[in-house]
Amino acid sequence: MIDPKNKIQNEEKAVLVGLVYKEQTETMMKEYLTELQFLAETAGAVTVKTFMQKLPHPDSKTFVGKGKLNEIKEYVKAKGVDLIIFDDELTGSQIGNITDEVGVKTIDRSDLILDIFASRAKTAQAKVQVELAQYQYLLPRLKGMWKHLERQGGGIGSRGPGETEIETDRRIVKDKISLLRKRLGEIDKQAVTQRKERGEYIRIALVGYTNVGKSTLMNVLTKADVFAENKLFATLDTTTRKVVYEQTPFLLSDTVGFIRKLPHHLVESFKSTLDEVREADCLLHVVDISHPGYEEQMGVVNKTLQEIGAFDKPVLTIFNKMDLYEQQVFDPWLDESVKKDMIKDLEDRWQHLTNNTAIFISATERRNLDVLRNTILNKVKQLYEIRYPYLTKFY
Repeated sequence: MIDPKNKIQNEEKAVLVGLVYKEQTETMMKEYLTELQFLAETAGAVTVKTFMQKLPHPDSKTFVGKGKLNEIKEYVKAKGVDLIIFDDELTGSQIGNITDEVGVKTIDRSDLILDIFASRAKTAQAKVQVELAQYQYLLPRLKGMWKHLERQGGGIGSRGPGETEIETDRRIVKDKISLLRKRLGEIDKQAVTQRKERGEYIRIALVGYTNVGKSTLMNVLTKADVFAENKLFATLDTTTRKVVYEQTPFLLSDTVGFIRKLPHHLVESFKSTLDEVREADCLLHVVDISHPGYEEQMGVVNKTLQEIGAFDKPVLTIFNKMDLYEQQVFDPWLDESVKKDMIKDLEDRWQHLTNNTAIFISATERRNLDVLRNTILNKVKQLYEIRYPYLTKFY
């Protein structure tokens, strides 16, 4: 596991490894490795090569087959590679076996994501959440990752009679997890109190895959100064702003982005942050329509919403980055009328699939934002009418 105090720096050279198995295809794995490369770049590593292998199931000892591992080993030694990153989650013994065989640091996708979260955590809440997730990830992998701890130890005051060092470390990690959970519980109580204080307002939450432009859209809609960057997980902490459209106030929250294979421990640790999504009255599902796998990304977001119990809420689907989509899809010589027909077909398809709740915009170019604002305003008014049928204070 990457030490959060000793993160990837100075552009470590990395190779990426993906396994094509189950219902996956080679094309899908190439897309997954492209995303893994983006994750690696976000963490500060430079990818020098990717490896793929087709297997019916992962090897229990080294995840990939012996021949593929030897191929990776030869390349790592020849090119001076510092780091191997696997797209799937590895067991502690697999990490230990691969590291012993190849001789360089080996991590998996979950560890990489945890490291990025650790580097991006700014508030006390986010730092505790990430640290808790890291220790939960580490606990079942102690034996495989720290083989030198297998030996007997007998330090005075640090372990019981005959207790091995690995058992002591397990106990220390468990105690740390218990302490972090207690600390996070105290922070959660404060967050609950804050949410109750603003309970009379309708709450809207921005959700979506990471790097789809949520923070940029948040800045446009609220004129807030939310950190936005073309990197994965540019922001971790939920930012909530009061917005007033035509004298109708509501609260708009920008939340952490979802991603494929989001580590379970992160979802658990970020429960309080995700409460903003669970307790919202309406969700704005932001989609990067210029991404080749945007439909799969939408599926990941919907699955995550189901997991946290927020899938049954009213949703407006916002297809962002239409400017980039048009650049990718339209040839320069294409007739304008043909372009309009293609855009209309796209919009009609998604209006049908989303029950007429789709909006197509470009946050960076401020395109179609008036339509978006009016749609949000109308939805907020409807929600106020449902909540306060006998009042006209808010709408």
